[in-house]
Amino acid sequence: MVKKNTKKVSSYQENIEYMDQALPLKESFDIIRRDLMIGGKKASFYFIDGFTKDETMLKIMTSFFGLKEDALPGDATAFAQQCIPYVEVDIVGDFDQVLRNVLSGITCMFMEGYDGVCIAIDCRTYPARGVEEPDKDKSLRGSRDGFVETIVFNTALMRRRIRDPHLVMEMVEAGQTTRTDIAICYMSDRVDDELLKNVKGRIEKLELDDLRMTQQSLADAMFKRKWFNPFPKFKFTERPDTAAACLLEGKVVIMVDNSPSAMILPTSILDMIEEANDYYFPTLTGVYLKISRTLITILTVFLTPIFLLFMQNINWLPDIFAFVAVKDTVNIPLIFQLLILELSIDGLRLAALNTPSMLSTPLSVIAGLVMGEFSVQSGWFNSEVMLYMAFVAVANYTQPNFELGYALKFMRLLLLILTACFNVVGFVAGCIIIVCLLAFNKTLSGRNYLNIKLQ
Repeated sequence: MVKKNTKKVSSYQENIEYMDQALPLKESFDIIRRDLMIGGKKASFYFIDGFTKDETMLKIMTSFFGLKEDALPGDATAFAQQCIPYVEVDIVGDFDQVLRNVLSGITCMFMEGYDGVCIAIDCRTYPARGVEEPDKDKSLRGSRDGFVETIVFNTALMRRRIRDPHLVMEMVEAGQTTRTDIAICYMSDRVDDELLKNVKGRIEKLELDDLRMTQQSLADAMFKRKWFNPFPKFKFTERPDTAAACLLEGKVVIMVDNSPSAMILPTSILDMIEEANDYYFPTLTGVYLKISRTLITILTVFLTPIFLLFMQNINWLPDIFAFVAVKDTVNIPLIFQLLILELSIDGLRLAALNTPSMLSTPLSVIAGLVMGEFSVQSGWFNSEVMLYMAFVAVANYTQPNFELGYALKFMRLLLLILTACFNVVGFVAGCIIIVCLLAFNKTLSGRNYLNIKLQ
């Protein structure tokens, strides 16, 4: 819940004195007060350098210099309508909104003769990068634009795709310090009213000092997750076409300023493994992509644990699959080989993230060929183990949701450890735990991943 300043705007001189005390004008070089004479009356502008469109403000001030005292209207509303040649002008009556407007980039103007009000001119501009396609969520035939860190640009990308008056985008804020803008987007004629009420209620009741990690901080505050259940509660996307499609399906999309992604509610396991390519191809191709991705996702969880289970019970292995058995014995047990490789894969992934792009390809070749080949020859790992872990490492990238990929990794580690400790009993127990975590993973909508209503 955001703490608000209830002080009202009063006379010109009192307003100037209060603003000079509330804002660090002398300490902060980018907070500027500009005094002018408009029609023989004093006027003061407060704005942030870097957020204001210089050319627009120059034209507005030029028009002010041409005003005569007898041409000034008697009230601020008429002055805003007749004397300010700009489209986004508002009248503000309390300092909470005045300070929030100034700090968010809006130019606020106080003028003699117009007591009790502040004129807010929204001629701000934010530094923003281009709306290029996101690196993680790519599409072969879809659009090539993606969300950016500016919330107004993001809402415009969705409004461009859905030209319907039922598309509603409500703006709220959270965080007493950051005062972060949050947009709740939905189709009023398709959304689940109970879900929408639940989402709005949770955001309104937030008691946060800040949203330092923007969208992730909001997600953690809206729905407290249990530490032992790693499956994500929300689906995120950086693609405007995916967010627009979800809106048309009756879902709620939450956007946070300074975050280049959209949060989609409600969420199920089928939503998590979907991607844009499923919809840009013919039905048969899309169904095949979904089925293949689902099968590969299942294999990433169960391939290495089943391999370990059969190696511990070699007599269970059918003759037709005898070729998968480990041929040579090395110095390290299979379970430790698998766990070390799991950690090594994450290490290589982190190294790739922090490697300059011009060096990432040669270093990947070195890591894949040199380290893989010599680790087998030196007796650390079996070649079969290296093969299966290589498949798991590559198959993880078929998963469009990064957080779900790590949740599946934790389930695989759980199965490996239980299978190594308790053999077939541990494997069965691990499978039961995974099913329970999926079945009882309650999301914000009150349903679990299997779309079953939970009390």
